[in-house]
Amino acid sequence: MPDSEQHQKGQPPVWRAALFGLCPECGAPTLFEGPTKFAPRCRACGLDYSTYNVGDGPAAFLTMIIGALIVAAAIAVDFAFEPPLWVHVLLWVPITAAAVIYGLRVGKAALLASEHQRKAAEGRLVDRHDDDA
Repeated sequence: MPDSEQHQKGQPPVWRAALFGLCPECGAPTLFEGPTKFAPRCRACGLDYSTYNVGDGPAAFLTMIIGALIVAAAIAVDFAFEPPLWVHVLLWVPITAAAVIYGLRVGKAALLASEHQRKAAEGRLVDRHDDDA
């Protein structure tokens, strides 16, 4: 099913909202206020981002995944070129920082957009009246 049939007009698919920091309601690039900090609300449509509970879930997984990839790449570069230690520091510190920041942006945006699209909310107790009691 094409993206246009799955989403209401103006709502980007989750992957596009995640990659580009788009509002999950109107598609405006207003999701982030800082490198990884959500804006309080969309400046275009007024959607309140604080109602979504993204938490720190993406941080733990991304740190481990990116760390493993960076270590593997550093070992491969070391075996292939045998650069001095200072080259590794100059190369891998900025790459790691950029990968973690962009990964957090994408991960957090994907969770928020997914919550919005699925209308996820906290569980609530339903008051049931049993006639059998």
